[in-house]
Amino acid sequence: QVQLVESGGGLVQPGGSLRLSCVASGTSFRINDMRWYRQAPGKQRELVAHITSGGNTNYADSVKGRFTISRDNAENTVFLQMNSLKPEDTAVYYCYADGRTIGRYDFNEYWGQGTQVTVSS
Repeated sequence: QVQLVESGGGLVQPGGSLRLSCVASGTSFRINDMRWYRQAPGKQRELVAHITSGGNTNYADSVKGRFTISRDNAENTVFLQMNSLKPEDTAVYYCYADGRTIGRYDFNEYWGQGTQVTVSS
């Protein structure tokens, strides 16, 4: 069983920065892709940023140039550095990972519990 635990959310003023972290823990697993999603009140969950195991990244147009996703494969951790935050970035941010059980040809998806990011003056 794999668990994803996020941290780093909070309240920040417009133009400020936050850094989210997500650690995958468990036994006998190998993580492939890691992503950050967000969901604002009354809106659908949307993909914010994506990073492959090889380090290739992709971003939503709304965050390009402001957010940076990175990962530490040795620690099974993914980060989201968020700069120049705007009120419209306010949402619950969720960590996602997919991967497989070592020794098996399976495919598993994992979600974190979410962390609130509020951008307000």
